[in-house]
Amino acid sequence: MFELLFKYPPAIFSKGKLVLLAPWPFWTFIAALLIAAGVIVWFLRERRNALSTMRLAAIGVAQTAMMAIVLFMLWHPAMSVARLRPQQNVVAVMVDDSRSMGMVDSGSSKSRLQNAEDLLNGTLLPDLEKKFQVRLYRFGRDASRIETASDRVDGLAPADDATRIGDSLKHIASEASTMPLGAVVLLTDGGDNTGGVDRETLSQIRQLHLPVHTIGFGPDHLSKDIEVTDVEVPARVLANSRVSARVNFRQHGLEGQKVNLMVRENGHPLAKQEITLKPDVDQSESVMFNAGPAGAHSFQIGIDPVQGEQNTLNNYRVRLVNISDKKRRVFFFDGEPQWEYKFIRRALEDDPAIEVVSIVRTTENKMYRQGIANSKELEGGFPDKPEDLFAYDGFIMGSEEASYFSPAQQAAIRDFADRRGGGVLFLAGRFALSDGGYANTPMAEMMPLRLLPEKTFSRNFAFASLTDAGKASPILRLEDNADANDARWKKMPQLANYAVMGAPKPGAVVLMNVGEAGKRTSPLLAIENYGHGRTAVLATSGTWRWQMLQDHTDMTHEM
Repeated sequence: MFELLFKYPPAIFSKGKLVLLAPWPFWTFIAALLIAAGVIVWFLRERRNALSTMRLAAIGVAQTAMMAIVLFMLWHPAMSVARLRPQQNVVAVMVDDSRSMGMVDSGSSKSRLQNAEDLLNGTLLPDLEKKFQVRLYRFGRDASRIETASDRVDGLAPADDATRIGDSLKHIASEASTMPLGAVVLLTDGGDNTGGVDRETLSQIRQLHLPVHTIGFGPDHLSKDIEVTDVEVPARVLANSRVSARVNFRQHGLEGQKVNLMVRENGHPLAKQEITLKPDVDQSESVMFNAGPAGAHSFQIGIDPVQGEQNTLNNYRVRLVNISDKKRRVFFFDGEPQWEYKFIRRALEDDPAIEVVSIVRTTENKMYRQGIANSKELEGGFPDKPEDLFAYDGFIMGSEEASYFSPAQQAAIRDFADRRGGGVLFLAGRFALSDGGYANTPMAEMMPLRLLPEKTFSRNFAFASLTDAGKASPILRLEDNADANDARWKKMPQLANYAVMGAPKPGAVVLMNVGEAGKRTSPLLAIENYGHGRTAVLATSGTWRWQMLQDHTDMTHEM
């Protein structure tokens, strides 16, 4: 019935593109339809006294739909279907020659690559060459042309230590501009170890209308195998800092076993963490390690092979990290002398990676500068020009009313994160956040938490607690072991004060909550990406008690 009504079977419509063959532009079709609809409405108005409104509306819709169909047919609709033309289009045949293709699966006497060669030489290449021009490529870490003197493929060696399907497809797609590439045939075991095909490559393939036909070799998964699918680690870190690497992996047939999550550099172990393999689901674990001195470092991160594992080549990923020894300059502005200001400065004094430049307003018309490079720096108080604020890498806002800052200064603070890519931290206080009138300023827009309309700051003691996201975050990692870290936070002294905050915004991550005994908790620490930078709210100015109520040798507050 479908083909009787629409001339072509559904498969043609799924593969083709609807086009209008009339010489007139599409906007003329829309204009003609609007004119027809206007004429219909004008004629129906003449009969508004004889028919009800509902009937007039039904008649108008039906007549307009009929006119739309008539006009659509006048514009000559047709289906455009891309088809390969014999001996004119090129078909690219890509053969995976990575190490995993050298494996011999159970029930077979040949390796995966040998089976791929047999398929190519037996039927695939001869059949394709009858109709199309064929180009052969091998790929692993990258794709390269195979120049053959005959119609056979022999001597491929499974030697490449990486499989980059996405990058190889991108390389082939780039050649479409110089040859009539019509299709790609991919022979692989699918063991990509670079994160798969990215959206940019998929978009490029779609724009070229380039079909990719995959022929797989080997089982869906090995009976006993651990495969690291991705490793997330910062691209740039500070020298000698602690770095968290997030390892995403899956396993088959090894659940319940204890394995070692490892970080190595040049074969030397930097960190080891024992984990337990969960059932056959994707799993994610973190491991902490020391970044080391400045320079470009290549880290091998993954899971040590276990006894009986059938493929150990997919247990690790290599990540390049740029380690910098450049000091990050942080500007700290506080509107009143308070303990939090003193203890934050003291905590960062001995940090070789951070330099704090600060202003505290001691009285209405007096300011105290510390950490300045010269007498001219911040001479006029808070910077009036964005470029002066942009000279810093981070900015901490203490207890100061929003009305103190001019509209230009408020915009500069927002642009510091948005355009400059800096980090901004908002602290609570008597004159901060909701209590400081920030709700209707550009600064409220950049905060990860919503501000409440009333004043919410109180000097009541309260406990801080980690959220699930906070337990996994390197920001709050005091101990490498997650359970030990959680236990240490539970023993922390109470905060001296806090501000009740509203709900987190979309995209924000709440790392800590705060609350008094028997009362509902409120977000304490939240972060989010904002423009090119990041912003955070720490809804207290009482973390100094974490130092005062613990042993003087305890480094929790500094960390």
